[in-house]
Amino acid sequence: MDVLYEDERIIVVDKPHFLATMPRGMWYRQTALIRLRERLGEPDITPAHRLDRMTAGVLVFVRDPACRGAYQMLFQNRLAVKVYECLAPCRPIVRPRYGTVTRIDPPRPFPLLRRSHIVKERGVLAAFETPGLVNAETLIERGEPVSPFPGVKPCMPMAGGPRPSAVPVCRYTLRPHTGKTHQLRVHMNALGLPIVGDDFYPCIQARRYDDFSQPLQLVARVLWFTDPVTGQEREFVSRQPLLI
Repeated sequence: MDVLYEDERIIVVDKPHFLATMPRGMWYRQTALIRLRERLGEPDITPAHRLDRMTAGVLVFVRDPACRGAYQMLFQNRLAVKVYECLAPCRPIVRPRYGTVTRIDPPRPFPLLRRSHIVKERGVLAAFETPGLVNAETLIERGEPVSPFPGVKPCMPMAGGPRPSAVPVCRYTLRPHTGKTHQLRVHMNALGLPIVGDDFYPCIQARRYDDFSQPLQLVARVLWFTDPVTGQEREFVSRQPLLI
C-alpha cells in the first residue's frame, strides 16, 4: 500500500482492490490493518473508517490511541467529505423500483440525486432496497466515455473467453451523503448502471477467492476534512487507476 500521508496521529494509505480494511472471516494477514501493524511494528493502529474489500482508494488509520475517538467520530458524524469514481455503462437510466431520482439541472439527465431505503441483513451477501424512510443518498454525475474499451454485460464472466460486445463505459463521480453498506453499488445498479466488475449487483457471481482478474471499478478518489486535533484542512487524493 502506498502511504499518502502520515504524522504522529494518523496514517493515510491508498488501498488497492481486493484488500479488506480489517480482519473478517478468512481474511486476516491480507488486510490493510494487519499489513500496517506488521510493517510499522505498531499494534495500536486502528482504522478510522472502512472501505469494502473490492473498493480501492483513500483510507485513514489512527496510530495514536488518545486520538482514536476524535477521528472515528469525524466519520461517524459524516463530517468527512468523500468523492468516489467508477466506471459504468453509458446508457439512459431506468426508473428504480424504490426510492426517488431527482435531476439537479433538468432536462439534463445528470447530475442526479438518488435517494432510497437500503437494508443489509446479517449473513446475506447483497444489500437491497425496500420501501421506507430514506437512509441512503448519493449525488451522481456522469463524465466522459472511456475509450476504447467497449463495456461488459452484467453477469457475463470474462476470464478464459472473449469480452462480450456491449454498451460503452463512462466515468461517473459519486458523492455519498450517507454511508450505508454497498450504497454506491446498490444505487448505480438500481439505475440500470451496474459498476463494471461488480460481482454482487445485479446478480451474485461465484469467483475464487484468489481470482483478481476483474476488479470492481470503484475508487474512493478524494477525501477531505477538518482535522479534529489540529484544525487543519486535510485533502487526500487516491492514485489508484480505473482500468479494465
